[in-house]
Amino acid sequence: MKKPPVHIVEIDPREIDQALARVKALVPEETYRVLALVVEAYRNTMNLLEHNHFSMRRLRQILFGPTDEKTETLVGRREGNRVKAAALRQLEEPKRPRVGHGRNGVAAYREAQRIPVPHATLKPGSRCPGCRKGRVYEQRHRPVTLVRLKGQAPLAVTVYEMQTYRCNLCGEIFVAQPPEGVGTEKYDASAAAMIALLKYGSGLPFNRLQRLQKGLGIPLPVSTQWEIMRDAARKVAGVHEELVWQGAQGRVIHNDDTMMRILAWMGKRLEAYERSRPKKSGDGEREDLQDDRTGIFTSGIVSVVRDRQIALFFTGRLHAGENLNALLEQREPRRGSPIQMCDALSRNIPKDFKPLTANCLTHGRRKFVDVLEIFPHEVLYVLRILKAVYRHDATTKRRRMTARERLKYHQAKSAPLMETLHDWMERQIAEKRVEPNSSLGKAIGYMLTHWKKLTLFLRRPGAPLDNNVVERALKKAILHRKNALFYKTNNGARVGDLFMSLIYTCELNGADPFDYLTQLLRHAKEAQANPERWMPWNYRKAIPRVRSP
Repeated sequence: MKKPPVHIVEIDPREIDQALARVKALVPEETYRVLALVVEAYRNTMNLLEHNHFSMRRLRQILFGPTDEKTETLVGRREGNRVKAAALRQLEEPKRPRVGHGRNGVAAYREAQRIPVPHATLKPGSRCPGCRKGRVYEQRHRPVTLVRLKGQAPLAVTVYEMQTYRCNLCGEIFVAQPPEGVGTEKYDASAAAMIALLKYGSGLPFNRLQRLQKGLGIPLPVSTQWEIMRDAARKVAGVHEELVWQGAQGRVIHNDDTMMRILAWMGKRLEAYERSRPKKSGDGEREDLQDDRTGIFTSGIVSVVRDRQIALFFTGRLHAGENLNALLEQREPRRGSPIQMCDALSRNIPKDFKPLTANCLTHGRRKFVDVLEIFPHEVLYVLRILKAVYRHDATTKRRRMTARERLKYHQAKSAPLMETLHDWMERQIAEKRVEPNSSLGKAIGYMLTHWKKLTLFLRRPGAPLDNNVVERALKKAILHRKNALFYKTNNGARVGDLFMSLIYTCELNGADPFDYLTQLLRHAKEAQANPERWMPWNYRKAIPRVRSP
């Protein structure tokens, strides 16, 4: 079927305004508002397309979100599968086939209730019902399993109706004692742990949990949820402080930030707060630098301490570098300067400390990915080299190399590739093959400007290639922002930071966050007294000490 011809129509912006004015008099206000928004979106899109270096690929990312940036996908889109396979085969090591078929086996359900089911007619030593000659024996290590998943409310309720007696002479009342192990508090520690996990670990807002619980016949108001979280945060505050202190001792510290909203610091609320504050004498300037800002951020910090990773979140008007500066104030002087991994923004650098800074190689790579449609051959050349470097880094992780073994491996395998890439980029600029002010020239300029920090992994043991670990951590805060939209107050933000830090640190270290928070709240006094014993990686050892007489 022949496609109809495409006609390009140019419209004067004044004609659009005149048409909108005529439509406004003919349609309801709500309809006009929708049409005006559509027209404004059209204007913004056309303005973007008129930009010299703006590509259709970039427009698709803005409209529909980022797509897969793997080299295989990018090469396949440009050159076809056959050419892609031939081009990448020279740089790749053979991949191991994935084990399994993608479904969860019985071992994956660690917390499942396991009920043994005896055979109805057979016992050990019984006559075989098949051949009628042999004897049967139990296969203890090879039971046939049946997995059944049942739905239930996130927070369940048990009502204990205790029998009551009253004396007909003196009137004294006698009430049965609750069952052993049942506390008198209405909300169990496991209830607080579940609310924290749903809200700050999975991004489920309080109001949605309220509707879900109400629909299941177990009401849980928003105000009650917040009070439970506020009180729980106070109980585990000492453990969080210990986690922050241990995070300050890391040998490698990743940091970055993302936008956040706190209603108390926005709009009319902030204006009323500023009016109520006393001004400083003299020139009348505000008390500190951060008061002059309107932006609100959540900073994510992931600290590598020995073989563990500690995730920390800080929400407010401080940038990632300022939060890192405050964290490093708790660092023991004998530990020296850590390796800091971040992108090249100056606001990520601490002011009072001089860590050994490494820059994220993924950020530099993405600048080339953004101009793939305009400079396909040059970009694919860069991506193939970086793919090989990342393949070598994956090999070091798979073989579980030490920091020094990893350094030697990269120096032998990755250093020649990076030197080739550096020489190629310098030739592009020196021989004027690429205009420095073009989008590709700017991508090359970024890499050359920050080359020393981008290649720290070739000179320093333990230096990472990228900042992906903290980018993944910030998805917790972004998930909260997308679902709950904002924190109401600064205290609400602090509570969110505390639980996100504990939950994501559990996930990074293979601990069960629900069990961890539950045990932490049940033994809050012991955890407050010895917080170093109640970290996500050692809390199970502290529980027997509490239970022992």
